[in-house]
Amino acid sequence: MSHAEDHEGTRRDFLYYATAGAGAIATGAAVWPLVNQMNPSADVQALASIRVDVSGVEPGTQLTVKWLGKPVFIRRRTEAEIEAARAVAVTDLPDQNAQNRNDMALDASDQNRTLDEAGEWLVMIGVCTHLGCVPIGDGAGDFGGWFCPCHGSHYDTSGRIRKGPAPENLWVPVAEFADETTIILG
Repeated sequence: MSHAEDHEGTRRDFLYYATAGAGAIATGAAVWPLVNQMNPSADVQALASIRVDVSGVEPGTQLTVKWLGKPVFIRRRTEAEIEAARAVAVTDLPDQNAQNRNDMALDASDQNRTLDEAGEWLVMIGVCTHLGCVPIGDGAGDFGGWFCPCHGSHYDTSGRIRKGPAPENLWVPVAEFADETTIILG
């Protein structure tokens, strides 16, 4: 093999690697916009976490806020509502799963659904789990919690399904107290 043929092989290898590299870069440049468009938009990311002032919410009342395009019920429960929710045995519930903010395998006991230890604060996604309607609250329904008039789902004072076609309890979002009067959703 001559000296010229030696260089020919390395030139050919170089051209092969350069072409493959340029093709990989071109493919990446073409595919990246398609992948990037699947990310959430800036307005959705801005609303991913909101702060809610709950200083004006009295016991027995509810505040409804919009978060990620859905209503969120923030209820400050009375002692009677807490007692009613805690008196229910989990085995008596149609849906015994918590659907809680951490996606942990917990039961649907009232303690696993509330924001605080005392059970005074209940934060739930205000969308019926049957067909996505918005239930009415303030002691509505047969169990003193929420009632979805569209198809007759009854939720108790802990937001758990007790009667009707809804298959699951009202969902509990990620929430925490930032201080005594502010709840952070998200």
